[in-house]
Amino acid sequence: MTFYVENETQVAYPFDLEQTVRVVAEAVLEAERCPYQVQVNVLLTDNAGIREFNRQYRQIDRETDVLSFPNLEYDTPGQFRIPQGQEADCIDPDSGELILGDIILSVDRIAGQAEEYGHSLRRELAFLVAHSMLHLCGYDHMEPEEMAVMEQKQEQILTSLGITREI
Repeated sequence: MTFYVENETQVAYPFDLEQTVRVVAEAVLEAERCPYQVQVNVLLTDNAGIREFNRQYRQIDRETDVLSFPNLEYDTPGQFRIPQGQEADCIDPDSGELILGDIILSVDRIAGQAEEYGHSLRRELAFLVAHSMLHLCGYDHMEPEEMAVMEQKQEQILTSLGITREI
């Protein structure tokens, strides 16, 4: 599996950023029984940067904590199916990996939300990566039932990794 993590800010974390992203992302993929080796791109930016991405791609002119851009369309969440004829759009020809999608995180919101919720930066980052990875696996939270499913999955994954609100 390949995880490209780019931090375009000057923010440094007191933990291994790439290792945390990898461990959480792999736990989501394992929980979802993803049958592919995958490629995920993760970008850390500031509030101004994520606001620009939000405006450009979602036509929402405000900052947010995380944006997820899945590369697959799902009939059912967690069903990793590459439509016939779209293999070239979904598989990296050099690695043979499924290009799962992109994640953009705001370092400003990670810090603010960690403080607001009273937990560590690592916990907040891990939560947002788990949340975004579930979006890359086809989950959404537009309806209350969908939100409940995502929340349960996020908590199970983070608890299994020992990344709790106390940490």
